[in-house]
Amino acid sequence: MIEAILWDNDGVLVDTEELYFAATREAAALEGVELTAAQFLRVSLTAGLSMLGILLERGVPPERVEELRRERNRIYRERLLAGVRVPDGVPEALAELAPRYRMGVVTSSLREHFDAAHTATGLAGYFEFVLAREDYRDSKPSPEPYLAALERYGLDPRQCVAVEDSSRGLESALAAGLRCIVIPAGLTRGSDFTGAAAVLASAVELSTAVEAIGSA
Repeated sequence: MIEAILWDNDGVLVDTEELYFAATREAAALEGVELTAAQFLRVSLTAGLSMLGILLERGVPPERVEELRRERNRIYRERLLAGVRVPDGVPEALAELAPRYRMGVVTSSLREHFDAAHTATGLAGYFEFVLAREDYRDSKPSPEPYLAALERYGLDPRQCVAVEDSSRGLESALAAGLRCIVIPAGLTRGSDFTGAAAVLASAVELSTAVEAIGSA
């Protein structure tokens, strides 16, 4: 029986991953470093590491990298506040699932970025809680974000399902003992989702998938 659904944010609730990559690429370009989408997929969306670490490898001083990180975060926040796209089926899925399950967000985003992204989406009210990057030490693919959510809110992993869009999110959820539904988005399409309870084309199929997992 499923009692709670734990949602990733970027790529699942809001289509923001390409905005984040663009802001990171723009910041890196200030030091003459060109970042590619393939690097972003490998370093950030799969390994869960900072793309700006590439600048350190290129000899950019750590203090300058931190300046560029702040600049990237500023650019990204401005673009989030300008408006984000909500993937097809997400509002309808939330409205259908919220009366039947506890729901929370477990995101690698900074809280200020989560709040900026949802300024106008109308989605935040569906969730009992939001765990952001400041709320745990090790980010996905570590299981720590999901373990922190389970402990803080008294949830049994056997009665929870996670919704993710990336292989690092899937790895994090599985390592925490959760079953995980994956809805690939943009840059993560074509990734390896071995171990997922289901891989869906869109959130339109989500309610049916959760019910199937709960009755299995």
